[in-house]
Amino acid sequence: MSTLIIECVRGDIANQPDMDAVVNAANAQLLPGAGVAGAIHRAAGPELADACRALAPIATGEAVISSGFGLPNRFVIHCLGPIYGIDEPSADLLADCYRHALKLADDHGLASIAFPAISTGVFGYPFTEAARVAIATVMSFADGVPCLERVRFVLFSEADQAEFQRVLDEVRKADGGDA
Repeated sequence: MSTLIIECVRGDIANQPDMDAVVNAANAQLLPGAGVAGAIHRAAGPELADACRALAPIATGEAVISSGFGLPNRFVIHCLGPIYGIDEPSADLLADCYRHALKLADDHGLASIAFPAISTGVFGYPFTEAARVAIATVMSFADGVPCLERVRFVLFSEADQAEFQRVLDEVRKADGGDA
């Protein structure tokens, strides 16, 4: 049985100083953009964009890792989520983002990682469906990542945080209360 702590908080993904890594909801070229990608790049500084040039492009569902530079985190894990209704199968590709990010966290011996709600912004993934995929994937992967102690979902609004928490509680109950 896993001892992984999974939590849902309202906050700024670029201001999670107690996490080893934050996840960037990236574009294929890993460039600064709007939303999460813009916030992370602004906080990390121009060195992040320089480092990302060598890592890009990435395909939908893939993840790569870089230094955190000006962020309070050692690492940024960049994931390219699916554009809902275009990149199919969307649920599998979204789950791949979380699995690949968790694998990178494990490969680097990280104890904590903070995720945004990948693909729910301009990529149009329905929020509750995305929450179900994210939480189910993290919970199913937990036993395979022994060094990981904490996964945090950082949500932008109070309503988003409440919905992720509702889905987390629902999945925990269905799973018998683990995680």
